[in-house]
Amino acid sequence: MTSTSRIAVCELPLFPLPEVVLFPTRPLPLHIFEFRYRIMMNTILESDRRFGVLMVDPVRGTIANVGCCAEIIHYQRMPDDRMKMLSLGQQRFRLLKYIREKPYRVGLVEWIEDKPPVKDLRPLATDVEHLLRDVVRLSAKLTDQNIELPEDLPDLPIELSYWIASNLYGVAAEQQALLELQDTAERLERESEILTSTRNHLAARTVLKDTFN
Repeated sequence: MTSTSRIAVCELPLFPLPEVVLFPTRPLPLHIFEFRYRIMMNTILESDRRFGVLMVDPVRGTIANVGCCAEIIHYQRMPDDRMKMLSLGQQRFRLLKYIREKPYRVGLVEWIEDKPPVKDLRPLATDVEHLLRDVVRLSAKLTDQNIELPEDLPDLPIELSYWIASNLYGVAAEQQALLELQDTAERLERESEILTSTRNHLAARTVLKDTFN
């Protein structure tokens, strides 16, 4: 990414979604049925196929101001004008202001990205990956299911940090906080804390299961 794109400001159609946090490089399947978003997607398909995803907090009723741009990779039109589509996370952005609200939101946004790392992050990424594998192994043992990580788990520390963040389920607020971080090391360290806590919890439950079974 060039230095100009880092500070670029542009208009972006916006798609707020309850408790959905999209990360760069991660897929987002969508089922488009609401009229205004059908209009939005049809408009996007005639241009650059890009739109912004923002997380809605359903409890507070607020919309986040940091999101991720998505690009439509594949789509299928249904008989009743609904659409099924697969989009892919691209760059993150910060919403500066809404330009219009109807028929769908359009915002003025600036692109954001992580700061260049000041140290080699591969050892930290390796530690986090080991924690992730421990969590998966313990989850599989606890549920008597065959749970496996994908073979193409990202190698790059930043992409691994996005993969882990996108696969944290039921904690949209935590995911949003990870999305907003602009330091890969900080994101990986926070994920290390989350995975360590999860591993310890699962390990304790596994001991109980082994004891009473």
